[in-house]
Amino acid sequence: MGDGAFRVVCEIEPPTRPDLTHARHQIGVLTPVADAFLIPDNHIGRATVSSIAVANEVRAMGGRSIACVNSRDRNLLGFRRDLLTAAAYGVESFLFVHGDKPTAGDRTSELTVRTMIDEARRATDQPAFAGTAPFRLGVTAGHHRRMPAWKQAADFVFLQVGFSVEAFLRWREQNPTDLPVHAGVMVLASAGMAHRLRASIPDIALPNALVEQVAADPEAGVRAACDLVLALRDSGAFAGVHLVPVSRYRAVAAHLERVL
Repeated sequence: MGDGAFRVVCEIEPPTRPDLTHARHQIGVLTPVADAFLIPDNHIGRATVSSIAVANEVRAMGGRSIACVNSRDRNLLGFRRDLLTAAAYGVESFLFVHGDKPTAGDRTSELTVRTMIDEARRATDQPAFAGTAPFRLGVTAGHHRRMPAWKQAADFVFLQVGFSVEAFLRWREQNPTDLPVHAGVMVLASAGMAHRLRASIPDIALPNALVEQVAADPEAGVRAACDLVLALRDSGAFAGVHLVPVSRYRAVAAHLERVL
């Protein structure tokens, strides 16, 4: 994936029940437009099927995967178990995150994203991982914070969801890095979703005009997200996008197939 091509990494919704049917359907529908799939890990603080298990399902269906792993739910032994499981499945890429506040139980504080990077780098030098290639490791970055220097130890960056090409380019100018950066693009599915996003992410810059358009026509959110993907590609400033289609993945796939 180092050939300079613009990559579309589609996030899929992991199952909250022991049934992979819906995950498989998302993968199948999005495969024509996705270069890889990101699988969240107990996102928004609720239990889901293991991101590593779903990443293995992506691989079984012929796709590339990135398994998200949060520091919130793990101690060192649990993290080492996850690395061994990933190596056994052939899952090669991770996105390490801090993790949202859990809805049940407490946050563990033994690991951070930084220590997970260090541990994952050391792991494949150990005898237990003989024959395993080094993992590809990603980190996240926010629009309103400078990316700390230690994150340069990662292999790629996922930039927080945004709705403005100008804001993405401004971050790029303020945070010079040679790492591949994927800009976060989310489909705004409804006006209600906009209100929830603003309540949960106070610093998100969500244009009022877009909210009004989506309130009048739900397809406006799909068109806006796909237009942003194309604009970011044409800017030449990013290695790709991290696309979050939410429930509109069918419409997103159909639209992108026509324009990419």
